[in-house]
Formats: sequence, structure tokens, C-alpha cells
Amino acid sequence: MSDPHVNAINTHAQPRMNVKTVTTLAMLTAVAYVVMVLSKMLPSVNGFLDFDFKDVVICIGGFTFGPMAAFILSTVVAVVEMFTISHTGIIGCIMNVLATCSFCCTASFVYKKIHTKKGAVLGLALGVAALTAVMLLWNYLITPIYQGFPREVVAAMLVPVFLPFNLAKGGMNMAVTLLLYKPVVTALRKARLVPESQAPQKAASGSGVVLNGIPADAVNDRKLNAGFLVFSLALLATFVTLALVLMGII
Repeated sequence: MSDPHVNAINTHAQPRMNVKTVTTLAMLTAVAYVVMVLSKMLPSVNGFLDFDFKDVVICIGGFTFGPMAAFILSTVVAVVEMFTISHTGIIGCIMNVLATCSFCCTASFVYKKIHTKKGAVLGLALGVAALTAVMLLWNYLITPIYQGFPREVVAAMLVPVFLPFNLAKGGMNMAVTLLLYKPVVTALRKARLVPESQAPQKAASGSGVVLNGIPADAVNDRKLNAGFLVFSLALLATFVTLALVLMGII
């Protein structure tokens, strides 16, 4: 028979976990808002398309707590933006939520199913594709309403303007998320603000092969991490260059 005191301890432990989760999400919301404000300092494309890096913070939250957390963060930050610094009202808020959710929720959902580096890359790549597709449709439908452009003008901008803009925006957010997720979440785990990873751990014994005094598994992990870093930096450089072209800087 189980000890009744065990259940009492578990009952009290769960609320503390919930408080930590809410605290972490609130902190991520504040950081995402600050990043969004700082992103406004970047030059716009065609005078009204703004690059925004808050999706990096929201994606980290989604990778850590799941796609529902990404949706909540996306909505809260967009609403706060609408009531503080935005001049596009409810329509801009809706567009903001659609853009961020299409990227972050897609990436978080895939990463939740495939909890590996491969899953992160696949999820983020699908997030970029979803962001681009969703925003092409909604820019065609909504931009004429809140920007006052004739619809035929917006239609002519879809491929030369909206398509590369959303690819550059999504690609930069993807690359920065790949670079920052592990160090940020490691710091949050050390602060006991997020739970330990649920990904299966490798066997402690490893392969048993030793190269120059270093286990072969450790050597392979270093090579994988180095390749992952190079891939992320190359991706970032590619999309930053595209963004600079779209902003007319180069």
C-alpha cells in the first residue's frame, strides 16, 4: 500500500511547477516585446514591411513548453504591441499573430514530435514555409485594406516583394533560433525555470571506442555540433544578405 504522505507531497509540488512555468512564460513575453521594439529600429522594406526577431524568443518558448505556449506568447505580445507602439490597430494585430503563429507553432509542433537537432531544423524549415505561404495569402487579402493600396498593386508585389521578405524574415529567425536555443534553455534549466529535457539519453557506456584518449561518441558529438554551428551561421549569413538587399543597403 502506498504511503499517503507521498500523495500529499506530489499535490503540493505541482502548483510550484505551474508557477515556474507561468513565470518563465511571462519573462519570455517581456523579452520578446523588448526584441520587437528594438527590431523596429531596422529599416523597413517598401516602407511598411518590418523585420522582427521576437519570433526567436517565442520559438524558444514553444520548443521548451510546446506549440500552445508559442500561440499564447504570440497572441499576448501582439496585443501588447497593438496597445503600445503599433499604428495598424486590430488588423495589424491579427496579421502579427498569423505570421508569428504560422512560424513558431509549426516549428514547435514538429520539434515536439521529433525531439532532436534534425527535428528542430525540419520544424523551423517548415515554419519558414508556412510563414511564407500564409503571409502571401493574407497580404493579398488584408494589405489593400490597411495600407490603402489597390489590390492589383498588392498582387503585383507578391512575388518580387512579399515572397523574398517573408523568406528572409523566417530564415533569419530560423538561424538565430538554432544558434540560441541550446544555450538559452541550458541557462533556464540551471536556474530551474524549465524542466529537464525529456529526450532519451545515450547509454553511459557509449560505443567503447577511444580515439586519442577521447571516446569516439564524444568526438562524433563535437563534429556534429561543429557542423550544426557552421550550418546555422551559413544560413544566417545567407538570409541577412537577402534582407540587406531588400532594404536597399547592398
